[in-house]
Amino acid sequence: MTSAPLAGIRILEVGVMLAGPYATMMLADLGAEVIKIEPPGGEISRQVSDSYFASLNRNKQSVLLDLRSPEGRARLGEMVADSHALLVNMKPSAIRRLGLTYDALKQFNERIVCVAMTGFGLNGGDDPAFDYVIQAATGVAAMTGDPDGPPTLPGYSSADNSTGLTAALGLLAQIVSGRGGQVDVSLQDVMLSQLNYRAAAYLNDGVRPQRHPYGAHSYYVPAQLFPTADGYLALFVTHDAFWAAFAAEAGIDGFPTMAERAARRDEVLAVVSAALSADTATHWEARLRPLGIPAAAVRTLPEALEATPHAVVTAGDFRLVGSPIRIDGYEPVYRPAPALDEHAGASAQSS
Repeated sequence: MTSAPLAGIRILEVGVMLAGPYATMMLADLGAEVIKIEPPGGEISRQVSDSYFASLNRNKQSVLLDLRSPEGRARLGEMVADSHALLVNMKPSAIRRLGLTYDALKQFNERIVCVAMTGFGLNGGDDPAFDYVIQAATGVAAMTGDPDGPPTLPGYSSADNSTGLTAALGLLAQIVSGRGGQVDVSLQDVMLSQLNYRAAAYLNDGVRPQRHPYGAHSYYVPAQLFPTADGYLALFVTHDAFWAAFAAEAGIDGFPTMAERAARRDEVLAVVSAALSADTATHWEARLRPLGIPAAAVRTLPEALEATPHAVVTAGDFRLVGSPIRIDGYEPVYRPAPALDEHAGASAQSS
């Protein structure tokens, strides 16, 4: 077994709820020493549920600091002196008021990397910016759902999770550069960035996103959910070779080119829907997967977890989804989320 990829990297987190804690947990899983700085009473997500907190804070240490007090800020400065990075997700005014910017902390360590995760940027104001609000504000909700139905939100916190991963990337990039500095990552910018080809189509060609039934793709046909004899099947045919293999298995003639399938979308979807209605979603998956055709039966989360037991790990008393990053020769050790201020003594010794 090789050493952890981020062994020797020390990261301080002043994280709240999901986005910040998720970012640092991903880094902790890769071997970084992550010290979670919590206020008196603990980080607010401890009040949600034990499993919620465990799912975002494994492999970390916990130190209680009152950053509103001179003693707490002095202790923070001592910890910054021996750390590579500080990641915080709060309102811009709170970040500045508590002295959690590079300008405030460089006196202790010129090479400290300070990552601020906010709704609209460090200079973007304090408007509330929870995940669902950002999905609504950036066009994600308007693009999601049935054409005749209301805007729809995904069933998980896509903005928070995406921003967490982006912030972790920015943090590591600045550490690798060898320079300290401020890294500014906003939920708004991250979600707009993830609309890449949709945004480009509008900015360059004036094409406004449209919703299609069953979440159909705007370019590829057929690429959407289809009802079957039992359950729904996701089918994603992106090129002509996929179509040829699928059509042969499903007994469909015609529409050999991507351009023709796009131009005759309604006809293609009609024949595909009729063919898929003859068998169940799980049977279609079993038939199409060996042919190399991208297809999957729609599963519930419990069904998906049962189908992928390798993704589930144990950290203390909790079963959780483990790190999605697989590195040859390295296997993460999953330690439970810390008790509040559990590592105060150890942190003091390391400083």
